Amino acid sequence: MSFDPGTLKDRIHIQRKTGGKDGWRTPGQEAWENITPARIAADVKHLSGLGAIKADAEVSIVRVSIRIRRRAGIDAGMRVLFASQIYALKAVLPGPTREYIDLVCELVKGPTQ
Repeated sequence: MSFDPGTLKDRIHIQRKTGGKDGWRTPGQEAWENITPARIAADVKHLSGLGAIKADAEVSIVRVSIRIRRRAGIDAGMRVLFASQIYALKAVLPGPTREYIDLVCELVKGPTQ
């Protein structure tokens, strides 16, 4: 069974954390950079929404699976930007063929204005 690249209808940015240390070895401000100059073709699927109560406040957790063409250098700890939302990349899972990988993510920050 082959993978149909036509299913990759969404466009995302994958970002890695940057920010080193200055001359005094003081940590720099947290910053993020795109791993590619252009957006990456993807198929974004919202798997679940989960409500919980923590410290007497309602918290929601949104989980997403994002399928992209296979590429090296992507790992947990990165983040994904999609539709003005920020998702924390929790795991990178290989697909049943070597054509694509699935990114398991959680919503960190909703739409920005």
